Amino acid sequence: MAQIKLMHAKLHHLRVTEAKLEYVGSITIDRTLIEQVGILPLEEVHIWNLENGNRLTTYVLPGDAGSGVVCLNGAAAHLCELGDRLIVAAYEMKDRAEVLENGHCAKVIIADEQNGCETFFEQRLERDGGIGMNLTVTDQDSVEPMMTIPPLSAV
Repeated sequence: MAQIKLMHAKLHHLRVTEAKLEYVGSITIDRTLIEQVGILPLEEVHIWNLENGNRLTTYVLPGDAGSGVVCLNGAAAHLCELGDRLIVAAYEMKDRAEVLENGHCAKVIIADEQNGCETFFEQRLERDGGIGMNLTVTDQDSVEPMMTIPPLSAV
């Protein structure tokens, strides 16, 4: 069975609140945020710094719930400044045939200035009734899609 890697969670526009060079690796993120999108403690994440273009891969540690903490630890502390905006994404391996049959859902938060949840939405990949797949973005408060990407060929 063919395996594919799909994004399952993304935290967009997180602001760096701390950087601890002497800590042993990782990124610490407010527990409320990681739980809402389904990122587990110790899960691998990809991080992109919007201010300087730096990219890195590390793992997540949960910070205090509601604290707004986003702290790059260890060597990653060299790749950011306080206040830098980050995108943090987590991926999972899925069976391609299962995704084509049953779809896939990724949860996304766009953070506010204090690293709270400004906007939460889901990106759903679903069959279009034929051989294609639709990507639909749905806000948590609406049953109507915010956006639908035209069908993509499944082959």
